[in-house]
Amino acid sequence: DVWRHRGIVSGDLTSGLVPFHKLSQWLTYSLVEIFEDAGIAVTGLDDLTGLPEYRNGGLFIDLGVLSVRHDALKKFAIPVEDEAVVEWRALTLALLDRIADPVRERLGKTAAEMPLARILEGGTWAAGRKIAREKREGGGPPLTVVSDGTVF
Repeated sequence: DVWRHRGIVSGDLTSGLVPFHKLSQWLTYSLVEIFEDAGIAVTGLDDLTGLPEYRNGGLFIDLGVLSVRHDALKKFAIPVEDEAVVEWRALTLALLDRIADPVRERLGKTAAEMPLARILEGGTWAAGRKIAREKREGGGPPLTVVSDGTVF
């Protein structure tokens, strides 16, 4: 789950590459509760990234935090490797990394009490699904991405 974007310039072999690793992150989040139930402490949850998928990304578009620059993107299916999709997913991650602290502050919680995983599952994912259902029949994403299911 690594894609190219011409806006990412590093001057080496990784130039243009944007890593997401959505499936490995999702698997990791899925295993946390199992390990904790088995008495194994899991630390460093905030070192994981959010999930760059349509529920989180759709939430930001649906709420107007992100805007689609070209209306054609809303009308046609977009290949997953298209720079518009790569950019949407990258911006989604950047925003998710910034959402945890204000939510914790408002609720009076620490990172240990409310790790990013909880904010994602109980917050952005749930809100993304709810708002998508309100905005679109079937609750699908605001953009249609052609994917084999490993990315979205």
